[in-house]
Amino acid sequence: MLFKYSNATEPTWQKIIRLLRWDKPAGRLILMIPALWAVFLAAQGMPPIVLVGVIILGTLATSAAGCVINDLWDKDIDPQVDRTKNRPLASRTLSIKVGIIIFAIALCCAAVLAFYLNTLSFWLCVAAVPFIICYPLAKRVFPIPQLVLSLCWGFAVLISWSAVTGNINLATWLLWGATVAWTLGFDTVYAMSDREDDLKIGINSSAIFFGKYAPEAVGLFFLVTAVLMAYLAVSLQLNLVFWLSLLAATLVWLWQYLRLRDRALPRPVYGQIFGQNVWIGFILLGGMIVGS
Repeated sequence: MLFKYSNATEPTWQKIIRLLRWDKPAGRLILMIPALWAVFLAAQGMPPIVLVGVIILGTLATSAAGCVINDLWDKDIDPQVDRTKNRPLASRTLSIKVGIIIFAIALCCAAVLAFYLNTLSFWLCVAAVPFIICYPLAKRVFPIPQLVLSLCWGFAVLISWSAVTGNINLATWLLWGATVAWTLGFDTVYAMSDREDDLKIGINSSAIFFGKYAPEAVGLFFLVTAVLMAYLAVSLQLNLVFWLSLLAATLVWLWQYLRLRDRALPRPVYGQIFGQNVWIGFILLGGMIVGS
């Protein structure tokens, strides 16, 4: 973390940084990764540089908007959770009005970038907005809210792939499925650290839904990711470099699953496993670029 929480002396710009989660880059990068997977695979490893820049900025703006709307919806829930009680809106160090303004700015930035894309990609951006806005509400009514988040991540694949090709094909859906499964896996891990607080508050999560079988569910999600990635590699005729990156990723996922089976795992380890998936994503991205 770049900044330690300080209610009395923290300047406003640092509070905004924390509201946007830019002090925790792992969560921003992990959304960017599937978008980069898609743009490089669709362009056979050589996408237009300007488009890559638009995709990167678009994911940053979109994730910023998602973080702010999440905190706006959860401003009364977050104070009851140890991990989130010091967030700026939860601790009331930033006002709701400021939160709404920042959300609108982030969404407008994403919209401006979307106009650079083709018609199909633009309308996919529009279709993603309700998922982004409603995801924080899912935990109140839906037993596996991480699935809604996974669908948000899936839009990153559909938007980026269609931005290159102007269409969506079988390979797109294979990558989409791998992304949804991967997101379900790492976000269930993330939710496992909050199980006690979530049960106390009465909100849903995939970690609660799967209960004692949560590690097995995570392992299954990562297995599905690996299988779909392998099918994608065959479909696109990716070379040995990608297969080596997929092997490395699969071995790390297996190791993570075995760790998660430890019922006495300390809370911080769940966050560490989540962060490791950022590096896994970049290893796969390197394999895709070189292996295309």
